[in-house]
Amino acid sequence: MTPTWPDHLFLVGCGNMAGQMLVRWLDCGLDPARVTVLRPSGRPVADGVRVVTAYPAALPAGTTVLLGMKPYQIADVASSLAPLCVADTRIVSILAGTTLAELRDRFPGPRAIVRAMPNLPVGLGEGVTALFTDATTDAAARAAIDALIQPLGLAEWISDETLFNRVTALSGCGPAFLFRFADALARAGEAIGIPADQAARMALATVRGSATMAARASADAGDSPATLADRVASPGGMTREGLNVLDADDRLLTLLTDTLAAARDRGEAMARGE
Repeated sequence: MTPTWPDHLFLVGCGNMAGQMLVRWLDCGLDPARVTVLRPSGRPVADGVRVVTAYPAALPAGTTVLLGMKPYQIADVASSLAPLCVADTRIVSILAGTTLAELRDRFPGPRAIVRAMPNLPVGLGEGVTALFTDATTDAAARAAIDALIQPLGLAEWISDETLFNRVTALSGCGPAFLFRFADALARAGEAIGIPADQAARMALATVRGSATMAARASADAGDSPATLADRVASPGGMTREGLNVLDADDRLLTLLTDTLAAARDRGEAMARGE
């Protein structure tokens, strides 16, 4: 499917996450001439992308604004940016902990405002982005923003804004947890006698191949990762013995539940200013 691009894309900030999003959009054919990045440092972003250090006098018609700065900067950004935003300006915010109500209070002009929570694999087109908006954002604007997000990977609209810290714990923080698992798998291989460099390569390749297999099996036949695990594990075999350790007393499930809950709780505390 050919992506549908906004007439103009204005990025406020272009750090790690916003930068990955922009890289992917450019790779998928977004014309860099359609993009302006506000970056106080003035450092270049990509060939053909205009970088400015101050707000323009006006935004082009049909502009989509991506709020990609640090959340604590919202008040300063809104004081300068809000007067430039008209009814047909679309705002996509990736600011953790900044609610839709706060965004609408700070940007009263635009009808379409969407909260988004991407994760880092968006730069590869393999990311997950949770999205939320309200009834003020009409169907056409929602579809346009959905089309913008699709090249980044999986776009998941959530119906309840209170889920944001929970989905952030799962998919936003999830890559770090998976990286930690891959590292632990490699170190465990080393612990049982595999040379460290080989264990590291084999662990990464195993994670990558297994994730691809799980995604295809889910798409093609609706098979879950749990089903695939049981298919790999022959009764009385090596895999089953290893799974018995992970499954005992739901220890892996308990560990991951505690991990996600800790991340969720920290997100909620940050939203309270703690």
